[in-house]
Amino acid sequence: MPPIDAILAVVLAGFALSATPGPSMLYVLSRSVGQSRTAGLASALGLALGGIILAVATALGLAAIFAKFPWLVVALRYVGSAYLIWLGIGMIHKARANSHTTFAVDSVTRKSFGTVIWQGILVEVLNPKTVLFFALFLPPFVNMNGGLLSAGDIQFQLLALGVLIPLTAIPSDVLIAYMGGSMTLAINQSQAFREYLAWAGGFILIGIALNLHIGIL
Repeated sequence: MPPIDAILAVVLAGFALSATPGPSMLYVLSRSVGQSRTAGLASALGLALGGIILAVATALGLAAIFAKFPWLVVALRYVGSAYLIWLGIGMIHKARANSHTTFAVDSVTRKSFGTVIWQGILVEVLNPKTVLFFALFLPPFVNMNGGLLSAGDIQFQLLALGVLIPLTAIPSDVLIAYMGGSMTLAINQSQAFREYLAWAGGFILIGIALNLHIGIL
């Protein structure tokens, strides 16, 4: 089982990332406004399933490697923390510019709910940034117990932590799908709030990265 501090860090990072506007949010919004609220919820489900698939793929792909070469987890702790800092600085640097971006959602081609779910899965699985996030973000939080863990133990930790990422995105995606046009208006009118949210998210990611080495929490 992953340590409680690792679980809290992953959940906090997941909420910080999902609360800021991005491609996934726009995809849900476009389906909700352009087709229907149910289609928006279907797209949110597809994104969540895509995230779970990435979590499973990450666990299956990395567990055996880490069991054989436990020093890789230590190395990735530095790479992963540097990546989190880079993400955090990027969010802060772009906070002002992104807060002035106007969200406009046009009508989309109506599709069956099964197709919408499948497209949501593809949007998540085929997003290089999301794949990179799973590969670099999760390993630093694996507790290797002095390199004595088996591949199955490591696999379980990676899977448990990885599934938390799409789960933390569900509340914001469902809210966006449910509110639709009202959410678009609120996002466009709340530029200052969006900027503060980006700053807060950026500092959260940087704080999590530093905590990997300082161990305050």
